[in-house]
Amino acid sequence: MKIHFIGIGGIGISGLAQYMHYKGHEISGSDISDTIITQKLRKLGIAVTVPHDASAINNQDLVVHSAIIRPDNPEVIEAKAKGIEVLARREALLHILNTSKVYAVAGAHGKSTTTAILTSIMEGSAIIGAESKAFGSNVRYAPQSDVMIFEADESDGSFINSNPYCAIVINAEPEHMEYYDYNYELFYDSYRTFIKSAPCRVLNAEDKFLSTLIDEIDAIWLYPSKDITNIEFILINDEPHTRFTLKDLGSFDVWGFGKHIALDAALAILAANESMDIEEIRENILTFKGIKKRFDIVGAEKDSVIIDDYGHHPTEIKATFESVKEYALLKGFDKITAIWQPHKYSRTIDNLEEFINCFEGAQELIILPVWAAGEASRDIDFKEKFKRYNLTMADNITRANNTITIIKDKEELKTLDKGLIIGFGAGDLTYQIRGTA
Repeated sequence: MKIHFIGIGGIGISGLAQYMHYKGHEISGSDISDTIITQKLRKLGIAVTVPHDASAINNQDLVVHSAIIRPDNPEVIEAKAKGIEVLARREALLHILNTSKVYAVAGAHGKSTTTAILTSIMEGSAIIGAESKAFGSNVRYAPQSDVMIFEADESDGSFINSNPYCAIVINAEPEHMEYYDYNYELFYDSYRTFIKSAPCRVLNAEDKFLSTLIDEIDAIWLYPSKDITNIEFILINDEPHTRFTLKDLGSFDVWGFGKHIALDAALAILAANESMDIEEIRENILTFKGIKKRFDIVGAEKDSVIIDDYGHHPTEIKATFESVKEYALLKGFDKITAIWQPHKYSRTIDNLEEFINCFEGAQELIILPVWAAGEASRDIDFKEKFKRYNLTMADNITRANNTITIIKDKEELKTLDKGLIIGFGAGDLTYQIRGTA
């Protein structure tokens, strides 16, 4: 087929586009601007046009668009005028995944990491919502296997259409509630539908919502507080690893620091153990090297380490920050500097108290302007709300070698070149902290 993807620069849509490209379909796509993702797609031989324009629609058999594309998009209008079938990403999943044995990973936090860990353990194709550093992509194509390891997205309800053979749920914390019209019953019913549609289920029994399903749903239940024991944080070849014991299955080492990493890994292990020998799992999990933008060590010298982290929700930041403190201790650093680029005004305001508390332990906090992601600007008094911290309000940062420079009103306020420096955010901070902005 000839398939055109509108919004192809997004991580979710780009993953589907790459997968269908590898399957032999003729793929094209468009987005509002060029990004690293669109450049990578072109190198694969996928035609990408910028910006959206009706001329991109010619003789395609199918048009797929991301959730944020509006009905008045010129390419959507042109496709419908030409009688070409137009599907939202969530609708397209029913066609793309319908012949695969799908291991679908869902949850508000940790699903990219869990999916990537499971991909390291199992053979099969994979579509992940972040780049796995083990194979340098968010997509792996394995034509010899019918297994698909898939990061299932609840933000637009599309996880219901992921055709799960095995549903792995880390947590069901309310997020993206605007899609569900802030209807919590609708939100939780979607999780219930997703879980019940899978014959195999691996669930976190201590999640507030999932725990209510214990008497209702037959599943492999993980009780983290008693099933995951002997957690310790170690350096293997100077890389952070978490060692833990899982039930009666013995000890495992997984890349990364934190109890949340042990939880993610445990769920992946239990899902894989449904069809794999535990010793093979124990060996394969060592090939996991983390995912890009999650505790991603982007600079390391004797006196300083720079880390880029995608965390943009207080639960994520708090969990990662606990890991940061452990890592700093093992590395012998006595200073942690956190750089935060808030993501969306709505998320920041809805979770403001949690954000205020999630940076405990930072010797210095630098806050950049909110990455609006299309939202209208709203007033947030960061100076007042975060005054308990050693706070600096800045406009942006620059990087040269392993030194970070803090910029305000186009002037250099200070430089950071000692201790552990970590940036949190889902906006363009990742490019600033890597020195590629």
